Amino acid sequence: DAGALIPPGSGRAGRAVRVALVGLALWLIPYLALLAWRGAESVHATEYRFFTQAALVTFGGAYAVLAYVTQAATGPLGWLTHAQALDGLALAETTPGPLIMVVQFVGFVAAWGRPEGLDPTTSGVVGALVTTWVTFLPSLVFVLLGAPHIEVLRGNRLLDGALTGVTAAVVGVILYLAVLLGGTTLRGAGGGPPDGFAIALMGIAFIVLARDQVSVPVLVLAGGLAGLLRSLLP
Repeated sequence: DAGALIPPGSGRAGRAVRVALVGLALWLIPYLALLAWRGAESVHATEYRFFTQAALVTFGGAYAVLAYVTQAATGPLGWLTHAQALDGLALAETTPGPLIMVVQFVGFVAAWGRPEGLDPTTSGVVGALVTTWVTFLPSLVFVLLGAPHIEVLRGNRLLDGALTGVTAAVVGVILYLAVLLGGTTLRGAGGGPPDGFAIALMGIAFIVLARDQVSVPVLVLAGGLAGLLRSLLP
């Protein structure tokens, strides 16, 4: 019986409270230190709050987070342009590590462009560290809180229905990201006329993926090499 995995009186509730309190302390102490050092309206404190919110309200993996972050960072926050967001995605796709690290790029660029009395490099590094910390801390807390209950929740029809809805919404979010960043690429540099090379490369990549002929990492590297060769040609 799955319910037997969490027997009553096992202390699981007390453990959950301790994990939540430790997680809150790990979030709050650095934030208070940052407020004392940089101020509540500084770019670093703003990043601390914004990326915490992003980690808490986004589901579906890095692409869903990136859609949320890109929409805010290129819009109301004005931290970077669509082209810079696209550069960050390209770097994240072609370097080791999880794609979620693209948010570190956003944090660095935002703080680099607004040093607010610091050296730009120092400001950028602090922004990247702040972004990384608050991006991963909530996930760690959620894992520690939820792991003991996974077997009990598995097969729950209500939860399964909710997750199905979340999955459908995430597909829409990823499609939005593809349209947003894809449009930036296909319009060419500076939002000019359509870039025929980019359009052709996109079509080839789509066909190759649809036929399952090449793995995604190989395709990404091939696309990068093709773009590099094109830039070297007169």
